[in-house]
Amino acid sequence: MTVAVHVPEELSARVPVEQRGAGLDRDAVRLLVSRGCEVSHHAFVELPRLLRAGDLLVVNTSPTLAAAVDGRAGHARVVVHFSTRGDDGRWAVELRDPDGKGTTRARAGGPAGLEVRLPGGVRLVLEEPLSARGDRLWWARVSGAGVLGLMREHGRPIRYSYTERDQPLAVYQTVFALPPADGAGSAEMPSAARPFTARLVAELVSRGVQFAPITLHTGVASAEAHEPPYPERYSVPEASARLINAVRAGDGRVVAVGTTAVRAVESAAGPDGVVHAREGWTDLVVTPERGVRVVDGLLTGLHEPEASHLLMLEAIAGRAAVDRSYEEALRGLYLWHEFGDVHLILQEEAPYAVHCSSNSW
Repeated sequence: MTVAVHVPEELSARVPVEQRGAGLDRDAVRLLVSRGCEVSHHAFVELPRLLRAGDLLVVNTSPTLAAAVDGRAGHARVVVHFSTRGDDGRWAVELRDPDGKGTTRARAGGPAGLEVRLPGGVRLVLEEPLSARGDRLWWARVSGAGVLGLMREHGRPIRYSYTERDQPLAVYQTVFALPPADGAGSAEMPSAARPFTARLVAELVSRGVQFAPITLHTGVASAEAHEPPYPERYSVPEASARLINAVRAGDGRVVAVGTTAVRAVESAAGPDGVVHAREGWTDLVVTPERGVRVVDGLLTGLHEPEASHLLMLEAIAGRAAVDRSYEEALRGLYLWHEFGDVHLILQEEAPYAVHCSSNSW
């Protein structure tokens, strides 16, 4: 799924759905459902009727941080995107140039020793690239104040050029967000869970669908280069591990809400698919070659054709099924990105796989 195909600009969701018309709530998005080669079109509020009693939704409780902060490098204005806090107190950051439209554009990384002045007398100094794969993200040391306090006081949510305007941080929090004691969180919203409302969660529970919370703090995405994800901190609690294993041993399906939930539970699973309580850092990239050991389905947004997340979708559903569903999404004018529509992928349950006819893309 690395064929370059153009997703029309008009299919970018520019504002949250609840701002597109009177009386709309977050759950007023569309839902594309694919089971193998079979694709159907629904409203997201139909989700409780598309799942079964005994199914389990794995949800990410990481809150979204106000991770974009304005600064100056010499005389130049820059925007610092705080990505991930390291165990040594440093932060992985991306420096970007303001584009004059309220968003940012890519900027060459480095050099080591570059100092960025931030509000409140805070200083940030780049030390070394995060990875040998490239110099987009750098480890940086911050002095003068705590970064979490800096973000609360002077930060705003990371915003990309396809969006129409800045939004308050509350717009980027999901119904499952639980701020941890250490104040950590995600640089970018775990957006697959955004359409859930308290009302919809209550209906799912009333129909016998269960929830297993995990936490994975997402870093800054590669908006231009679509790099694989970098190591991220995660936690799978004992209660969630037990619940996932019990559902797998029964007749229910384990459906991850977002690629972050897949990454967390697959990182906590042994070769036999048994999930253990674990926390730490994961560098797992789920590919068709690696496959999935735990999840039976995935609820996710629509990803750009170059995005590495599509390898995860292929691992769950197969290349032909993913191609088929994305053709339908384009044909049906579904909306992309974090404020857009969502896609429920369920593994084919038929005893014999049906051949998908696809033009590919």
